Amino acid sequence: MIQQIKNRLDMKKMAKSLAFWVILAVILGVLVGFLSPALGIASKPGIEIFMKCLKWLVGPVIFFTIITGILGLESLKELGSIGAKAFLYFEVVSTFALAIGIGFANLLKPGVGMNFTLSSLNAESVAKVEEYAKNVKIDTSSHWAEIMQILKSAVPSDFNLLKPFITANTLQVLFMSIVLAIILAFLPNDKKTIVLKPLEKGQHFIFKVLNLFMWLSPIATFSAMAFLVGKFGLSSLVGMFELLLCMALACLTFIFGVLGVICYFAKINIFKFMRFIAKEVLVVFATSSSETALAPLMQKLERAGIHRGAVGLIMPTGYSFNLDCTNIYLAMSVIFLAQAFNIPLTLSHEISILILLMVTSKGAVGVTGSGIAVLTATLGSMHDVIPAITVSVLLGVDKFMSEMRAVGNLCGNAVACLIVSIWDKKVDLDKFRYALDHPEEFHK
Repeated sequence: MIQQIKNRLDMKKMAKSLAFWVILAVILGVLVGFLSPALGIASKPGIEIFMKCLKWLVGPVIFFTIITGILGLESLKELGSIGAKAFLYFEVVSTFALAIGIGFANLLKPGVGMNFTLSSLNAESVAKVEEYAKNVKIDTSSHWAEIMQILKSAVPSDFNLLKPFITANTLQVLFMSIVLAIILAFLPNDKKTIVLKPLEKGQHFIFKVLNLFMWLSPIATFSAMAFLVGKFGLSSLVGMFELLLCMALACLTFIFGVLGVICYFAKINIFKFMRFIAKEVLVVFATSSSETALAPLMQKLERAGIHRGAVGLIMPTGYSFNLDCTNIYLAMSVIFLAQAFNIPLTLSHEISILILLMVTSKGAVGVTGSGIAVLTATLGSMHDVIPAITVSVLLGVDKFMSEMRAVGNLCGNAVACLIVSIWDKKVDLDKFRYALDHPEEFHK
């Protein structure tokens, strides 16, 4: 009798867990896509509608979080301190990610033996790649030029200030938020408090709406998985299984190796940290987009003891500039294509690839389908050492690789937020360690 009551309580607890419904949606989506591919493909609008609505919420979340966070800082010096440390962290860690991508591709050699030729490429896929090459232009003349190009794109080009919110242009929302927050920071303390109160209420309201909206994520998850399996089929994994395995191992090595070591020196257990953000990781994996978890993760990290200003600055900028596993994908794909098409690369070529990707990977900011698009632009910048149209062989598995990229980027940005916050003394470590030991209290 007692056991039956306990089982019922466990079922009720499970039914209230968003993670449970997401897992169930993943399983059902795979089954529907496998058993009825046509129905799976027809499910695509579910994820498209969800992502559109979510993008409308991301802008206000970033806007309110950054302004209230900066106004909560003691001085503007703290803003500069957090920004400088975050930038340095992003540059160093993303370079490690690029090196891991090159290293794993050379070690496991996923493309060796495929013996692809340019004449065997699918015409339709080649046309898609040529379209990418036409639409994505990256200035590789210098790292500084690329940074200036990105900063320029962050400034709204017209007076329609609502456009960045509607289109979810996080860079422009970030720019406007920081500028407005700095202006408000010069107000006298009494007036600053008056301004801060309605902003905090606005932030609270947006987070409430977001929390309610996230309960629709299982529907989006089902749609995404049904479409994925229905469109490409389970058999589509077989042809390039070695590349997918190589990518998975590289991402896991980065997360539990590089990020694990960084967390170790900060006296944080990486496994506990991954358990803490497990729900967000699951949602991102299912939807193949880190947008789905950006705002909920920001809220969770703030509740766990990281200063609102640090979370508001580091997470959105990391979402734009700290795409660690996208870097792994780019580096690995270049080496893979060279192996698959039997194009010899010297050590100097690989060093050049590393340096080039340090620049072109920043071009992923704000580009839809950024991974494959920036890869195309990168190969174009190599003066046809590896023809850009070879990217077409990756189109079939890019969707699967995008899931790994999205999950890895999420983990990398969450760790970046923690480490930079510790470095700048913007986290209550006792409260944060309690959160890691009791993650169930923060899975709301």
